[in-house]
Amino acid sequence: MKMKIGICGYGNLGRGIEAEINKNADMELAAIFTRRKPAASLVINSDTPVMHVDDIADWKHGHNQPRKIDILILCGGSAVDLPEQSPLMAGHFNIVDSFDTHAKIPAHKKSVHAAAAAAGNIAVISAGWDPGFFSLLRLYSGAILPSGTSGSFWGYGVSQGHSDAVRRIAGVTGAIQYSIPQEEAIEKARQGKAANLSPREKHKRLCYVATEPDADRVRIEKEIKEMPNYFADYDTDVVFISLDELTKNHSRFPHGGKVIHTGQTGDGNRQAIELSLKLDSNPEFTASFMLASARAACRMSREGLTGARTVFDIPPAYFSPLGDDEMVRLLL
Repeated sequence: MKMKIGICGYGNLGRGIEAEINKNADMELAAIFTRRKPAASLVINSDTPVMHVDDIADWKHGHNQPRKIDILILCGGSAVDLPEQSPLMAGHFNIVDSFDTHAKIPAHKKSVHAAAAAAGNIAVISAGWDPGFFSLLRLYSGAILPSGTSGSFWGYGVSQGHSDAVRRIAGVTGAIQYSIPQEEAIEKARQGKAANLSPREKHKRLCYVATEPDADRVRIEKEIKEMPNYFADYDTDVVFISLDELTKNHSRFPHGGKVIHTGQTGDGNRQAIELSLKLDSNPEFTASFMLASARAACRMSREGLTGARTVFDIPPAYFSPLGDDEMVRLLL
């Protein structure tokens, strides 16, 4: 039986989820929920139910009734949407989110766990590529070389969470943010000298911002550069451009990154692990990882597990659509 997937939020990530479901034979799209006018939402399959998010309660399963939605994937932003939406939805559905404000993940997990556990649901949080996929790479690298040091680098590319945070500022009509790794910091990480690098030493931030005609650009630039958890700890350039230019020149969403871990074994033998991503589409790759996490969440739910979980709590086999015998034969 196919997993029934619901999408909550129909921006770039929601559209990525919709497109990638078609590549997963064990999944089907049950419904899309949006804050936009549903009739104005252009979906891939015209037969897919599209409703306003205010009607989502109609899709909750009743006592001893089969679920209309096995997993609801939340596609809102981490700055404003998910801190409120994830606990709320976890009280009604099994969910997956991609909450990516690293410093706030422990508090987010705690609030989501309380709601999900009380409702008997499971919630996989922070399931993007970082946090998420890169988190697993850091865990495995540190477990293999426990005396080593790790460095994570993002870019050159578009950060969805940081771009969304800028767009939330009053007077901003559109924005895109590029994360730029510092090459000198990458080389230090390869030499095992990443432990004491500050965020400012590791990355720069570049924001292209379109505003309303009468917007106070001095205030907007100040708000961006002083935004905690996003820009305050980095050297950040803010470039104001027209909305037409933003649409013309910054409508693609490439990204990438590296996890570099170095350590020693034996009598001073240097060992290095370097894993990288090169992405043509950040939202589509994030969507793909969220769907693999949805598969895992569905399996854990069927086992009776509840509460908030992270990728660290998921057995690797649960991400895969393959059966045990196939995994051993093809992958081991």
